[in-house]
Parts: sequence; C-alpha cells; structure tokens
Amino acid sequence: MSPVLPQPAAPDPASAPDIAAAYASCRRLVRSSRSVEYSVMQLMPAALRPACWAMYAAAVTTDALVDDEEGSPAERAARLQAWVDALRAELAETGSSVVGPSAGGPSRAGRSHGPGGDDPDRGDPVRRALADTIRTWQLDVETLTPVFTALREDASGRRPQTWREWSLRTQAENTPWAMWCLTLLTRAGVPTTVRQEHLEAMPAFLDGLYLTDTFTDLASDLGRGILTLPEEALAAHGVPEADLLARRWTPPVEALIAGLTERADDWLEQPALQRGVHPGMAVLLRTSTDLFRARVRTARRLGPALLHRTAELSPAVRLRLLAPARVRAVRAWRRAALVQPAEPVVVLPEPRREADPAFLPPVPPRPHPSGECAPDIPAERLPRHVGVIMDGNGRWAAQQGLPRSEGHRVGSDATRDVVHGALELGLSHLTLYAFSTENWRRDASEVARLFRTMHDTLRDSDLRSLDVRLRWAGSPEGLPVDLVDALRQSARDSRHRTGLTLTLCVNYGGRAELVQAAAGLARAAAAGELDPDHIDERLLAAHLPHPHLPEVDLLWRTGGEHRISNFLPWHLSYSELHFTDTLWPEVDRRDLWRAVGTYTQRRRRHGAAPVVEGTRV
Repeated sequence: MSPVLPQPAAPDPASAPDIAAAYASCRRLVRSSRSVEYSVMQLMPAALRPACWAMYAAAVTTDALVDDEEGSPAERAARLQAWVDALRAELAETGSSVVGPSAGGPSRAGRSHGPGGDDPDRGDPVRRALADTIRTWQLDVETLTPVFTALREDASGRRPQTWREWSLRTQAENTPWAMWCLTLLTRAGVPTTVRQEHLEAMPAFLDGLYLTDTFTDLASDLGRGILTLPEEALAAHGVPEADLLARRWTPPVEALIAGLTERADDWLEQPALQRGVHPGMAVLLRTSTDLFRARVRTARRLGPALLHRTAELSPAVRLRLLAPARVRAVRAWRRAALVQPAEPVVVLPEPRREADPAFLPPVPPRPHPSGECAPDIPAERLPRHVGVIMDGNGRWAAQQGLPRSEGHRVGSDATRDVVHGALELGLSHLTLYAFSTENWRRDASEVARLFRTMHDTLRDSDLRSLDVRLRWAGSPEGLPVDLVDALRQSARDSRHRTGLTLTLCVNYGGRAELVQAAAGLARAAAAGELDPDHIDERLLAAHLPHPHLPEVDLLWRTGGEHRISNFLPWHLSYSELHFTDTLWPEVDRRDLWRAVGTYTQRRRRHGAAPVVEGTRV
C-alpha cells in the first residue's frame, strides 16, 4: 500500500514546467555535490524524494552563500539574508495556497517567476522548489530560523572554540531539516512516533554525519584556507593551525585525524534511532550509518592523502551497501499498513538536561583522603594508555564473609578512586576490564547484581561530572537492555570531554575482536575494496571495532594472577606487564601511581638492541 498523499490541485499550465524544472535542478545539485546523501534519499518513498532534494539543495545553497570567499563577512551575511527574505516574500505572496504533489513533481500552483521575470533574483530554482515544498507539505518556515542564525554566525568566520560549541552550531544547522523529514513522513501517512530515546540519540547521530563530512572534505577546505574544526580539537593533539593549512602530515596531525575518525565512528552508531520506527525508516537509518562509517574507514586508510583529496567511497562499496538496502526499503514501504495523514506531533529536541553534570563544565578530580598527591611525572614519560584487569572482587568478599556481589559493589568504589587518580596523573587513556565473555560462566545471580552495580556506577553524578570521555568495548548480546542503554548514553553524553578517555570492556573478548576484524577484511576483499596480498598490520588494525584505541603501554593486573585473560590481545603486543597481589576492592589511586612509577623505570626498546654506555654504533 502506498502512502496517502495530499490531493493535488489542478496545475497551472504556465508554472508547472517551471516548478518541475526547479525540482530537477535540486536533484542534479544534490546528486553531483553529495552523492552519498542523494543515495540515502532514494530510500525514501518516491513521493517524498522531490521535497528531500529541495530541502538538501537549500541547505547546500545557503551554506555556500556564507562560505563563498568573495566579499567580507558582512557581505556574505547580507547575501544569505537576501536569499531568506526572497523566500519569505515568495511564501507571503501566495498566503495559504496549499496544493499537493502529482506525477510531474510536487505542487504546480506556481507563484515564482522564472528567469526573465520582474525580479531577476526570482530565477533561483532551489528557492522555488523549497517554497513549493513548504506550501505542499504545510511546513512552518519559522522552523528554519535556527538554521539561518547559525549560518550567519558561520559567515562571521569565527571558528567554534570547543566541541560543545561546535555541536550546538551543527545541531542548529541540521536538526530542523531532519525534523522536517519526519514531518514529511507524517504528512504522507507514515506512522512516525518520536520517542525520548530518539531525541537523545539524534544529536549525536547528526554530529557524526557532519563530522564525517568535515574531515572527508578536509582537502577542499584546506585548499580555500578554511578550517571548521573546533580549536579544542587541534589543541588536544598539539596541532598548529599552520601545519594543517600547509597540509603537513606530522605525528600530531596523524593523531588528530585518528581522533576525529574515532569520534565520528562513536557518534554515528546510534541504534536507539532505529528502535520503534517504521521498517522503511529503519532501513534508511541503518544504511545511512553504514555508508557514513564506510566513509570514515576510507578517510582512515587514506592517511596523508586525506589532506590532498576527498575521501570518496568506491563504487563496489556503495553497491554492496545500497543494492540490498533499496530492495528492503521498497518492500518495507509496500508492506506497511499506512494510516491517513494526521497532524504531526514532532517535538524539536530541547537543550539536553543542562542540570545534568555531564552537560556542565567538568570538575577537577577529588583529592585523596590521605592528602597524598599524584607524583609529578613529565608527560613524555607517562604511558599513553594503561589497561587494568580488575581482579579479586569475589575473593575479597569471601574473605570478609560477604556475598560475592558485595565485592563488586566495593570494587566500584575502588574504580571511581582510580579514575580520579588517572585524571590527577594526567593519563590520556585508561581501559578497565569489567566483564569478559568468559564471565558468563559465573552464577546468574552474581552476574545480575554485577550488571546492576555497573548501571548504577554509570549513572553516578561523581563520574559524569569529571573530564572523562567514556567509551564501551564489547558486545550487547546477552546484556540487559538498561545496561546497554546506559553504556551508550554515557558515551554520547561524555563525547565532548577531552581529559581522560575511559574505555570499559563489558562483555568483551579479545579473540572475538580479532575474528571480527578478519571478517571485515574478508568482506572488503570480496567487494574488491582491497587486495588480499596487501593486507598488513595497519589494515587489520583499521578493521578492529575500536581501531584508534592506542596500544597499551602498561598492563596492570590485581589479585595475584599472572595472565592477560583474553584482554586486548592486539593492543598488548608490546605492553609492559605489572602484577600485584592486592585484591581490587583494596586498591586506590595510589596503587595506580605506583604501577605507573614502575613503568617509568623500565627501558622500552621494542626489539632494538640495548645501548651500552661508552660504545658507538
């Protein structure tokens, strides 16, 4: 059954060809400038595609007005305002005239003069198509006010300082268009329920889309002397702006690109957006995610070439992702039992819980009760990445005559203190082994209580208030839904933090991670994306679930055991190992400091011969 659409009025013969040509112009613009986005639009119901072309073409056009190198910032802002004023004038000229789409394109009751009319500026086909879309689908043009406000700020040339500022501007420019797409579906009779979890996931997803565009198009921006990344991103990796503008591929620039691709990967994966939505919409969202993550992988593999050319998807990759998606989308739209159009209930996302500690400026780590301070270790001597196997919770509880679950509860307090200590010390990466795939062999009641402790720790305001970016490594299979949601939401909420990156390995298995990477390489080879003879360590690492998690410099295991237990096998290849007998509930940050202290005394050669004093090479 096809969507039930507004009934078209009789077309105006003088204007119908002009409007149809306007939509065709939008289609060509989107297809030539944003081929991936165009492919996603083709997964929408056919009747909605012209409106999608018009909206996206309008977004591209208005963005180009403020990005144009000609003229001062004030002149670029004036050009944007003139475009907006002309759109409002055209809409006001027809008042409440609303007609519907027909086979030749959306509404025909043309109100715009074509080229050669009284006003030469009225010849803009993108604006004509957008105005027709607004009339046809009864859209409120005031919804676009945040878009134009953010674009005027772009025209000033002022770069965002922080990731938070960057995200707010990105969402202002993109969220209204996304919400209009939902309104289109509702107007067409597609059941569209916007849940709270959708509103929570959408900002991160849009950030991921925009960030992917930003670094895949980096070469063209650098060619115009433009940088749109927040200054915080460059500062975090010590990248001078001049190096990027000069296209110098230095170790800090390489680290910056690695960090950007890692962020984009995290932000794009928002499965909550696909829950409870129409099957056709789920296909569209899943395919969008797959396409943009493929662009991330392409950018990652380009390396230094990314500063000189755009990261384009190969035809084989696009075909592999899009061909089955088109079939699934067609079937989904045909099978669905669609309802009559109803007044849409679409709520624009409000600013996210600003009272939540995760959305306030981070607080410094809490001092240790003893008053002892972290040792002053130069940054160049610190391990970049410390991995910890937190062992001994159950044994500690047994020694105290307590249930094993009580050991996990007390162990969570030790975890908090170690995180505070890592921040005090200045570590950049800390990975904690919280639950392995082998831990399912434990008593079911103990596992259930452990998961509840994890959930409560994630929601704890103490952890959320720190300058900690939380990430999750592991599989959702078998985990409680509320724990999976808490892990993903904590990652979303903390994505703007730039201090310590804390990775929690929950339901994690190192061998499974390697199998997943091998499967990804096999799929890429089968699709013609890579030559099997050219697979090397770098390519395998790029296909790991978290490819830019740094190698572990120091592995610390508590509890008296001396094995790595399937923990980060790829990343532990050259790790320094440190084993202690202390059970995890008895650990505090000072144990972490001592472990790092032993690391600084070791000489890491990575296979090179030791240098003997007094000799020459």
